[in-house]
Amino acid sequence: RMGSATSMSSAVINSRLQELVRLFKDRTERVKERLIDSDVTSDDESPVASPAAALVPAPGAELEGDKPSGDEHYCEMLCCTFKYRRWLDRLKSFQFPSSIDPLTNLMYVLWLFFVVMAWNWNCWLIPVRWAFPYQTPANIHYWLLVDYLCDLIYLLDILIFQTRLQFVQGGDIITDKKAMKENYLRSQRFKMDVLCLLPLDFFYFKVGVNPLLRFPRCLKYMAFFEFNSRLEAILTKAYIYRVIRTTAYLLYSLHVNSCLYYWASAYEGLGSTTWVYDGEGNSYIRCYYWAVKTLITIGGLPDPKTLFEIVFQLLNYFTGVFAFSVMIGQMRDVVGAATAGQTYYRSCMDSTIKYMNFYKIPRTVQNRVKTWYEYTWHSQGMLDESELLVQLPDKMRLDIAIDVNYNIVSKVPLFQGCDRQMIFDMLKRLRSVVYLPNDYVCKKGEIGREMYIIQAGQVQVLGGPDGKSVLVTLKAGSVFGEISLLAAGGGNRRTANVVAHGFANLFILEKKDLNEILVHYPESQKLLRKKAKKMLKSNNKPKDEQRGPGDALILAPKADTPKLFKAALAAAGRMGGKGPLGRLRWRLKEMKVMQE
Repeated sequence: RMGSATSMSSAVINSRLQELVRLFKDRTERVKERLIDSDVTSDDESPVASPAAALVPAPGAELEGDKPSGDEHYCEMLCCTFKYRRWLDRLKSFQFPSSIDPLTNLMYVLWLFFVVMAWNWNCWLIPVRWAFPYQTPANIHYWLLVDYLCDLIYLLDILIFQTRLQFVQGGDIITDKKAMKENYLRSQRFKMDVLCLLPLDFFYFKVGVNPLLRFPRCLKYMAFFEFNSRLEAILTKAYIYRVIRTTAYLLYSLHVNSCLYYWASAYEGLGSTTWVYDGEGNSYIRCYYWAVKTLITIGGLPDPKTLFEIVFQLLNYFTGVFAFSVMIGQMRDVVGAATAGQTYYRSCMDSTIKYMNFYKIPRTVQNRVKTWYEYTWHSQGMLDESELLVQLPDKMRLDIAIDVNYNIVSKVPLFQGCDRQMIFDMLKRLRSVVYLPNDYVCKKGEIGREMYIIQAGQVQVLGGPDGKSVLVTLKAGSVFGEISLLAAGGGNRRTANVVAHGFANLFILEKKDLNEILVHYPESQKLLRKKAKKMLKSNNKPKDEQRGPGDALILAPKADTPKLFKAALAAAGRMGGKGPLGRLRWRLKEMKVMQE
């Protein structure tokens, strides 16, 4: 009976000790993970409230579902309850920004759009109202209403927006209200804005409503060019807007010419000669048709009769040839800039084909080269990404690399736990390469100087007696070639053949680049070396040592007593053996004696 009690107590103590050992080991592993990667946090540091505790309200409080939120308002009407957002309160509480960034603020670009619309109204309608009889006493109030609405937009632009624009002085962005206002008052923009709002409308009381008195409103051209610059900066296909703008230039020159032709016809007398407008049909359409034929020099026009008509026609011809040649040249530049990348791609491809034909490269190789050019261009829009980023500062290149590649590289198991800044430095060294279907990425036995990360596509690892059996298929986010890259003192030869399965886009990291990076990150270097040793051991492990799931040991090896636990037992012995640890120490000694 005494032996059975002793065995039961020893079994209980043994189970408790095993549980303590397991807890100490788990805690040690968590501490190691936090030391290796500062981003890893312990589960014990952020306790999660139980669902029951989250649902129980505090005394005197209401449940969240029974209480309307502050952003919502309920209105009871008859038997229904309506919920609506208090957008009017938000509108009242809206505060206009004290300073505006003219380069990135979309609200400012939208405001410039309204200013440009008002400027276009003046530029297009002033000549029409001056030349054609479209402004009559019956509709004069409509014209004046839109005119003064445009003047109000001009005035708001001067008082509210232009005095709040940030500017750069000595490398600093100035946002002080007084400094921004003084900078605008000293600028050429302010002088032109004041000049375009000259109050010549007071002469209406003396000479009548003459649209030419509003001609200074057309001097706000600086807002138009600024709007073009800001809009092109935010458009993905700015060349489309450039083509539309150039076409508008041509249409406006024809518009002004048609107005001048009607004025000349009215000056000579409508229908007085065969050259002037005869007054039939739609006056603007017929005069515009005449302006198109004159500026484009199509011909087929009636000959001028009087000296005034001859001089007018000569000036029209000279102006038409000059304006049309300028428009054609500008359109050519716009289209050329829009297709510059395509032209570069075609020139590179033509030069490569010429080179291959000169050296009589086999047709199969030429077809693969052409396929590489076409796929690379259509997949990423350029042949070499590094050429696009070489002009950017190092910090901007890093920001772009993080946005493009960090999500892929951070998920690679090999780099998990490494210093994040080390990964950032590595992103700048990655080189993107496209492989065609059945292209050998690396061959067995060759010297390994690169590591590969799959960005898109798949690759197949080949092996077997014939070297053509597919051992495994690697997908996006997988890494291969890291053993040859991280191995030190030999072991840097490829261990298998890797072939692209379809089109594959891979990131390549060269060994010399990785070594230059790891010099500055010794902890990450130790971690990668440790992982490399584990990979080498697993690859070089004999088959008879690789146990299957059914080869588990019947008796698990006895776990070592943790050093921290031994120290606690020794301290309890020095204190006289009192307390739970003292009793446990005495019990362990008794069990040891019984086992002996």
